[in-house]
Amino acid sequence: MSLDTLYTAETPEGIALSLRPAGVMARSLAYLVDAGIRLVIFFFAALIARPMGGVGSAFLMILYFALEWFYPVVFELTKSGATPGKRMMDLHVVMDSGLPITPAASITRNLLRAADFLPMGYAAGMLSMLTRRDFKRLGDLAAGTLVVYHQTVQLHGVPPPAPAVPPTRQLSLKEQAAIVSWTGRSARLTPARLDELAVIAASVTRPDPGVNVRGEHDATRRLQGVAQWLLGHRQGGGSP
Repeated sequence: MSLDTLYTAETPEGIALSLRPAGVMARSLAYLVDAGIRLVIFFFAALIARPMGGVGSAFLMILYFALEWFYPVVFELTKSGATPGKRMMDLHVVMDSGLPITPAASITRNLLRAADFLPMGYAAGMLSMLTRRDFKRLGDLAAGTLVVYHQTVQLHGVPPPAPAVPPTRQLSLKEQAAIVSWTGRSARLTPARLDELAVIAASVTRPDPGVNVRGEHDATRRLQGVAQWLLGHRQGGGSP
């Protein structure tokens, strides 16, 4: 039974995003999958380390620490923003704004699992999730993060059609999110404000001789083209 409710976030650019936070059941199942993966890794490592004596014991202690505290951080900072267990449940971790999780936030939310565990069996974390509409545990509250269903993230605002143009350099996840959010807000901004923001991002666009986007709002059209390229509309413009 789903207990999830719709959550509306707003990016720093003022774009509204609809997200559906994951409830206790989905997150518990994801945790069990990840716990099983960590257990299998530790089991095989123990078989290898057994003949090593004291060195093997030290190795296992270090491995246990790494699996317990850094296993989720490493996976949350990947493109998927999710551990294998969360991916199986179609979940991922984002900031409250809907943007990709930051390293500091991931470390914070995972270090505070110790507080969520108190007094035992993740009782504090469960109580926190069951009493909140966004199903945040204590670590999420401290880090400003959300665990949401991946396929339910929706951008409010339809990006205007534009010829798809690749960026001039590789973009970080934050830069990609900012550009897509900006173009989704196009209908809510004046042309002058759109141009002003587009000029700031001029380093990721370039005039394309094959695309007629020159004119008064050249920077805006080029950046809208980059947004279409990031959205996967890379065949002939604004439609997939």
